[in-house]
Amino acid sequence: MEGSGRLIAERIQVNKITMRRALLCLALLQIALPVLAQTQSVSPAERQAKSWLDAFNSGDHSKLLEFLKQNRPSAVEHIDDEIAFRERTGGFTLIKPEESTPGHFVALLKEKDSDQFARIDVEVAAEPPYQITKLELRAIPRPTEFAIPRVSEKEAVAQLRQRLEQETAADRFSGSVLVAQNGTIVFEHAYGMADREKKIPNELGTKFRIGSMNKMFTAVSILQLAEAGKIRLDDPVGKYLPDYPNKEIASKVTIHDLLTHTGGTGDIFGPEFEQHRLELRTLQDYVNLYGQRGPEFDPGSRFAYSNYGFLLLGVIVEKVSGQSYYDYVREHIFKPAGMTSTDSLPENEAVANRSIGYMKPGPGPWRSNVDTLPYRGTSAGGGCSTVEDLYRFAMALQADKLLDAKHTELLITGKVETGRGDKYAYGFFERDDNGLKCFGHGGGAPGMNGDLKICPESGYVIAVLANLDPPAAQNASEFVGARLPLK
Repeated sequence: MEGSGRLIAERIQVNKITMRRALLCLALLQIALPVLAQTQSVSPAERQAKSWLDAFNSGDHSKLLEFLKQNRPSAVEHIDDEIAFRERTGGFTLIKPEESTPGHFVALLKEKDSDQFARIDVEVAAEPPYQITKLELRAIPRPTEFAIPRVSEKEAVAQLRQRLEQETAADRFSGSVLVAQNGTIVFEHAYGMADREKKIPNELGTKFRIGSMNKMFTAVSILQLAEAGKIRLDDPVGKYLPDYPNKEIASKVTIHDLLTHTGGTGDIFGPEFEQHRLELRTLQDYVNLYGQRGPEFDPGSRFAYSNYGFLLLGVIVEKVSGQSYYDYVREHIFKPAGMTSTDSLPENEAVANRSIGYMKPGPGPWRSNVDTLPYRGTSAGGGCSTVEDLYRFAMALQADKLLDAKHTELLITGKVETGRGDKYAYGFFERDDNGLKCFGHGGGAPGMNGDLKICPESGYVIAVLANLDPPAAQNASEFVGARLPLK
């Protein structure tokens, strides 16, 4: 009996151990099954997109290169561009998938170092190893469901100051920032270096290259001539440029088309520009180089940003006014607005307080953009200004000092959808960003970035200029614009 009792006790003990093991296995199985199911439910396209994002976010050249070799060979030659892009953005956080099939994955992303959202669109081959056949990453307006809470002006300025200090310390911002409300400057400060070699710091009076922001001055010039009865906006280009080489553009593209980027007139940058960069000294030189081209699509049918279209507007300003474009804007815009530090002088002329632009075309340190610059700025872009001059321009425009009220309204009212959540007016973008309605224009090229926002309903003006690659200034402008109060 005693032996039988021990045997029964031992069996009971064994059964308890077996039961605990079974329960443990069951628990582990309950944990593993959802993970296994989740793994099995991830499509090849989603898996590849997430793997690319992991390699890209690492910032590790060798890790990204290895991924590209195996999964996206066509992009290997562009790896330096991807690494440079990673440095500018800080990488991306996946917010939520929007579409996932075996061959196609779309998701919402957010830049880690800014408020910017993006959409990733990935397609893969139908068979293993499911190589990536398409990978597009496009900036998009911030979705309303992720709107940033607006705060008091004091708090928004405090957050902006902290942000700029962090970005400057990380060597992602160098420039000047001004924020004003109803005619009172509430924040202005300069950061970083105007000349890194000579250790010259940026100041509020430092002049920065403004890129496409010149388009605002060009559009105002055209509207001034229209107000004076010297131009009709629905007239074709050929009425003012009767000798224009391409007859289709001369007869079909109107002034309105040029002002709204709907003329199909194309760009000025590319191999031809690189070949003749320093030979293009006048606006007419650009017409001589590009004037034989026909429209890229039926004029007036859609929006396609066109630097050449705005260059043609400058030529028209010259023909109609009898002045050079540069003399015209000095006399009719800069002078009445009190803009004493804005111009488009040749790059080989010494310009006091003009910063050096610094670019990163790939991995490595910042370097001067001098070898990318045109001979001088044009009616399409390329001049120099200060944040204080841009503020003066904004105030003069709103006070109807440059145009009468009717033509000012015509100038700044959005007319065509750009496909990016905003509208293009005449030389100005019009945008409603989470209730903050503004108009203005940015500018960007290697070693330069700027942005001007004029927000009549809230009374705010935001001007940011930087001597670094985009989106240095744009990020700062968007950051504070998203947080300022609406009234």
